[in-house]
Amino acid sequence: MSAASTSASLQAAFQVGEASPTPTPTPTLYLTGATPAALAAYDSALAAVLAWRSGAGALLEQALAQAPGFVMAHVLQAYTLLCSRDRRRVQAARPVLHRAAGLAANEREAAHLAAIASVLADNYDFARETLGELLQQDPRDALAVHAAHALDYLTGDAERMNTRVASLLPAWSPTVPGYHAVLSMHAFGLVECGDSEGAERDARAALALNPQDARAHHVMAHVFEMTGRADEGLRWLHEHRACWADHSAVATHCWWHLALFLIERGQAAAALDVYDQRVRADRSGAIADLIDASALLWRLQLRGHDAGARWEELCDAWEAHIADGFCSFTDVHAMLAFVGARDWARARSLERALAVSETRPTRHGKTTRQLGLPACRALVAFGHGDHARAIGLLAGLPALAHRLGGSHAQRDVLHLTLLQAVERVRRPVRRSVERIHTVPSPGSRFAGSPMHAAAPASASVSASASASGG
Repeated sequence: MSAASTSASLQAAFQVGEASPTPTPTPTLYLTGATPAALAAYDSALAAVLAWRSGAGALLEQALAQAPGFVMAHVLQAYTLLCSRDRRRVQAARPVLHRAAGLAANEREAAHLAAIASVLADNYDFARETLGELLQQDPRDALAVHAAHALDYLTGDAERMNTRVASLLPAWSPTVPGYHAVLSMHAFGLVECGDSEGAERDARAALALNPQDARAHHVMAHVFEMTGRADEGLRWLHEHRACWADHSAVATHCWWHLALFLIERGQAAAALDVYDQRVRADRSGAIADLIDASALLWRLQLRGHDAGARWEELCDAWEAHIADGFCSFTDVHAMLAFVGARDWARARSLERALAVSETRPTRHGKTTRQLGLPACRALVAFGHGDHARAIGLLAGLPALAHRLGGSHAQRDVLHLTLLQAVERVRRPVRRSVERIHTVPSPGSRFAGSPMHAAAPASASVSASASASGG
């Protein structure tokens, strides 16, 4: 039996009506402080988290109202906050940990709490090691698989993300609840390590078990992106829209993927409609949504399509995160917005903040020194038309640039910028002619600027995916 077991099977281990479970021979079956009603809510919350469905928060509140001493409900609540690039959201897990730390906990629960405490102490590597040890003891601890996979992704460790889940698969089977999510996690690791065929196989197998697994639909979008199958990607996302767009934790991001397919097909106007009606319709302040918005507008700008005042709105939304000092992947996308809006004052503020961060002995300090600050300076140089400097900085990023985090599809924004800068240096005469004859949109803040030159066909999304090995 495992942590992925259903409510019915788990409840058999409890004496109905008691505030705490009775011990059972199976260690993972012992969930401190749970009652049958709380356990049912927890199990539904875990299922939602594993399939990237919405509603887990309310279910966990229900579980904890039923059983305040239910340790694993606190643990799952903390993980839903920790697995994020948003410093404020991550820090919101601190009082959750504080409440759980005062409860009696068994060895497995204590290990989960130690992993959570490690993330809050900025020691992501120790948290991943702790979760790895947990999974050695019980490879069917679905929550540990989910958390470890998320932390591998956030730290840009694609190889570990792939091998970790692969090593656990022999312990799983289609008869074990949650297997679909493990297949989806494995599929994502495969596509990020260049095995699109294997990723598609596993994602389809996951969907055969659970057609509502939004995580698996997201993997399929990556497969189509990395294999240059824009038409198939559009068809898939449209046909399965109800599975990923409604009550899903990844709806905005899948709309972003759909917009990329539209760009690849030359339908920039339709991609901008997706931006207006889906990506920024509610002016979300969520970091993940801001990242998608920046990357989409930047790709369109590289293709020569003016986003107009959209940049200004997005730039305003990013301002609150200039001093976050938390995630280099986030910093790069904030800089995309500042350069896109040609807001050099905010761009300078972010650069100054990063110059301070790179001196700190922290996880963010390290990634800022290696990747974040050089990448942001390259974007500023590109925005000013200093393409030679942009090329030098982007081409000089170390081989471990994947440690920024994010996926191949997301990190391609830097590769696309490098291709564009190289093209502009190679063809200065053509570039000058293009600027003269390009008619900017009315009111465009890019009119006459280096950012407004039309992008050559060689800087296509598919070319970038091929060149970057995605």
